Amino acid sequence: MRAVTALSVVVLASAGIGHAVLSGLDADIARVDAFKDMKNRPRGGNGMNVLLVGTDGRDRIGAEERRKYRLGGAPCHCTDTIMIVHISEDRERASVVSLPRDSYAVTPDHTDRTTGEHHRAHPVKLNAAYAEGGPQLTISTVENMTHVKIDHYLEVDFTSFMKTVDVLGGVRICTVQPLKDRYTGLDLPAGTHELTGGQALQYVRARHLDGASDLSRMKRQQRFLAALIDRATSSGLLLNPLKFRDVTRAVLGSVRADKGFGTDELLALGRAMRSFSPSSSEFTTVPIGQMGYAVEGVGSTLKWDPARSERIFGALREDRPLAPPGRRPEGPAPVPVPVDPKRIRVQVENGTHTAGLGRRVDDALAATGFLTTRAPVNADTTVARTVVAFDPRWDNSAKSLAAALPGSRLRPVKGQGATLKVIAGADFEQVAKVRAADPPQDSGTVVRGDEVVCGKP
Repeated sequence: MRAVTALSVVVLASAGIGHAVLSGLDADIARVDAFKDMKNRPRGGNGMNVLLVGTDGRDRIGAEERRKYRLGGAPCHCTDTIMIVHISEDRERASVVSLPRDSYAVTPDHTDRTTGEHHRAHPVKLNAAYAEGGPQLTISTVENMTHVKIDHYLEVDFTSFMKTVDVLGGVRICTVQPLKDRYTGLDLPAGTHELTGGQALQYVRARHLDGASDLSRMKRQQRFLAALIDRATSSGLLLNPLKFRDVTRAVLGSVRADKGFGTDELLALGRAMRSFSPSSSEFTTVPIGQMGYAVEGVGSTLKWDPARSERIFGALREDRPLAPPGRRPEGPAPVPVPVDPKRIRVQVENGTHTAGLGRRVDDALAATGFLTTRAPVNADTTVARTVVAFDPRWDNSAKSLAAALPGSRLRPVKGQGATLKVIAGADFEQVAKVRAADPPQDSGTVVRGDEVVCGKP
């Protein structure tokens, strides 16, 4: 999760500010010889692959902030977030693939960095590779699993994450459902929020909001990364040399990187990515074939789906988008709503003397995804303003339907049941496109950054 800030280094360089601002910052980066003596590596392809890992580092945070943001306990000395970020050769696309920390993995032969003991290849959870062999074993294990050659390594922790968000002035996050997690202290009501560094850390760490645990958390991390890119590229902050320097220092002050990733590389990449935006990014989680795959001596792991995973990693190796390019939808973006339209049953009634209006409304709602009866009828009375009648037990469904009918009025009707009723009024003009704000997202589903950031205020 802290790994998202490492990508912001790349994005922040997009202002194209030269060595006058970045000179001296290279010395702030802690270096690691991440590729020392590595052999039998995959063949490189076009574009650039960065392995972003998030380590704990809570021991570097003050006692007051640890209490406030529920960061008790000892650091785990492992990677709790692992992402491959592929920057395309033409520098017009970033593809981010999250690798679950509990993924079933097999390490190559290696020497334990703590004990000096030599180990033959053996099964582990992916995040345990760091504890045994540090960045080198982590990279080797990921390369063996994906056959994707890693070009650069970036490692960040809690401290850099919080500082970066605060220096950027916060990051905008939207939720249609309240988010509350007693383990991290996250407590966000439904709506739009500007998260500070500590709040953002709670948002991306939360694992107890639903039954999806880490997979759900990775989806929020991807949403946050898209929002971070949006903030960094649209706010104008990067055009201010002093602000650019402050943000870069906040990130680099607690980053470890391979020896080859320095100021020159950041600037060259940044100049090529000046037009970068959330729509330039795409996100996915490696497809999971088996949950709870038990391994003796390791425990419960997640086993990747071999065929679907290969399609994802093949796209990275060949510098292709993760999802085939499709025709961009025309018109305004769909409005995010609490309930997926496909789950909402609707009966349409014509509340005017205009012949055919009921059929027109029914067709438009069905085209938007609502489960209409396809049998509109005439209402008992005429109405000037469109009405959405609903049983109070289905209030979130009613809000979703009303969002598709701008200007409509909600009318609660106890005992009406699960089917909502639309009485089309004389004010009806058209149905607005809506989409589920947080649709079920299986591992392997690809989303673009502009599909998950908040709509413009």
